[in-house]
Amino acid sequence: MITDKDKVILLVEDNPDDVELTRRAFKKNNLLNEIVVVRDGAEAIEVLFGEGSNDLLEKLELVLLDLKLPKIDGLEVLKRIRKSKKTKYIPVVILTSSKHEQDLVNGYKFGANSYIRKPVDFVKFVEAAKQLGLYWLLLNISPPK
Repeated sequence: MITDKDKVILLVEDNPDDVELTRRAFKKNNLLNEIVVVRDGAEAIEVLFGEGSNDLLEKLELVLLDLKLPKIDGLEVLKRIRKSKKTKYIPVVILTSSKHEQDLVNGYKFGANSYIRKPVDFVKFVEAAKQLGLYWLLLNISPPK
């Protein structure tokens, strides 16, 4: 049985500062889940569907997905996640700085569970990470894998 702290988060983010900010925010809120970081959409696809992906998928509880990614954009990654029987029920939270209404609409259109704009202020980001972690990692009940 996988315990709460064994739940893995996949963070798909190309900005190293945002990766570090996310890690710090989760740590500050005592959310000690392992965070697997990939830096572009192609790497996300490989980690989710490539050889050896079953080990990660067994523990994967949440995908935090940026939209503006190198190689393959976040919306395409989202579409592929939703197309696969292995991943279609994994919660995907778009975590982006985009303020384009079309990104918001497309995120939900292609199956995002939530859309969060990254706060620029660290204190606000920490609070957003706390709420996100509490809900998706502790309160939300995912379907069986």
